[in-house]
Amino acid sequence: MSHYSINSNSIEFLEKYLNEFSPTGDESKGQKIWINHISSYVEKIQTDLYGTAVGIINYNSPYKLIIEAHVDEISWYVNYITEEGLIYVSRNGGSDHQIAPSKRVIIHTEKGFVHGVFGWPAIHTRKPSEEKSPNIDNIFVDIGVSSKNEAMKMGVHLGCVITYPDKFFIMNQNYFVSRALDNKIGGFIIAEVARMLRENKVDLNFGLYIVNSVQEEVGLKGAKMISQTIQPNIAIVTDVTHDTYSPMIDQKIQGDVKCGLGPVIGYSPSIHKNIRELIIQTAMNKKIHFQRLASSRYTGTDTDAFAYSNRGVLSALISIPLKYMHTTVEMVHKNDVEKAILLIFETLQEINNKNKKFFID
Repeated sequence: MSHYSINSNSIEFLEKYLNEFSPTGDESKGQKIWINHISSYVEKIQTDLYGTAVGIINYNSPYKLIIEAHVDEISWYVNYITEEGLIYVSRNGGSDHQIAPSKRVIIHTEKGFVHGVFGWPAIHTRKPSEEKSPNIDNIFVDIGVSSKNEAMKMGVHLGCVITYPDKFFIMNQNYFVSRALDNKIGGFIIAEVARMLRENKVDLNFGLYIVNSVQEEVGLKGAKMISQTIQPNIAIVTDVTHDTYSPMIDQKIQGDVKCGLGPVIGYSPSIHKNIRELIIQTAMNKKIHFQRLASSRYTGTDTDAFAYSNRGVLSALISIPLKYMHTTVEMVHKNDVEKAILLIFETLQEINNKNKKFFID
């Protein structure tokens, strides 16, 4: 039975990576941390015009396999500033309006960070008959000014990105808790796979492209671009999926997935049976516990972008169960992360042993 456990140096990288900002369309700061970390495990680093980063091992091989995650996190845009200096917002990705009230925020301006809060009227002032729920039309950011002119002098203007400042922590020794685990935990996983390959001196007979894509949250845009550039034969994508044991989730609709029971192997039209079955067989042979999830029509992840790019790419999806997606307290279980890293590492070695079958057939 294979084994892997996350060490303290890796936790240090994960914390630094999660705490840095990488909103969709402006991922460079988070991406720089990832690149600096992975550079010692790969032979070559390349980036594209919009910021997708790729670490390459054995780049002269004509056979190309991608392992992939996305770096971007959801955020907000400044959409309107009232004459009193209050700021109304629009989404950058799937930001949840219901969690916004009373959250602290950071507005990214050319003059630096401007701190603010999503305000909300006190309970004492709201009539039960007129009770309103938070929605995109009524949530607003207060930055402590009394006029639009004051806000603009601080550097705030329409189009500024707004992020949450919440930081990473470990809960009860088992759960990683942070904003942006969707999908920086995937970036962590593929970086750890690269580290294991280097430390175990695995000699790959194919080119491995370790890809951290941008702009997944707004339509899989980074994956679409980088697939055209690399033109891979195989893509193994990592992302997160819902822990369906969380309250208010219908398992009959969302599937049967639980944190702590292992990574989730996906079923969907975009997921190719041959590579999926190889991953499943590898998990069984190495006694790596896993879960299964079927997605109707599409996965909603970068898998869909890779699968249908070029003339078609042999694609698979390995997901991490996640609680409270698109909030500032997303949660993943350490065991699932460790098992996903091990499963990808072992799968790459299995593909290495069957190179011609998967790259030529």
